This record gives sequence, structure tokens and C-alpha cells, in this order.
Amino acid sequence: MGYLEGWYVEAEFRRRGVGARLLAAAEVWAKQQGCVEMASDTWFDNPASQVAHEALGFEVVDRCVHYRKRL
Repeated sequence: MGYLEGWYVEAEFRRRGVGARLLAAAEVWAKQQGCVEMASDTWFDNPASQVAHEALGFEVVDRCVHYRKRL
């Protein structure tokens, strides 16, 4: 599985297909590596990123709660 991590498009360049082109390049690379799926993530409180992911064909498959504990 290819994993798209930390992709970001500056606000002034959004809605111009920049994110779609970044994803397309990552998908080409992932296919060359033998991957048959792509995965990505975003923060729960980032609805713009969630909309972008879904517009590019991603679907929500899980929600996660992260914990930490000081030692």
C-alpha cells in the first residue's frame, strides 16, 4: 500500500488541481512499487483536508484516538 503523508497545498494554490497532481504522481510511484492501494490520513479537526481527500477518491475506513503518557 502506498501511503501519502504530509501533503499540503498553500491556500493560494488550492482548487487548481495541485493536490490532484501530487496524488497522481504518488500513485504512479506506488504502482511502480507494486502497490494496489493508496492510504493517507488527516486530523479530525481539518475538514478542508477531509473534503480534499474524499474529492480525490479516498474513503474513510477508520477513526483513531491517540494517547500519550508521561513517564
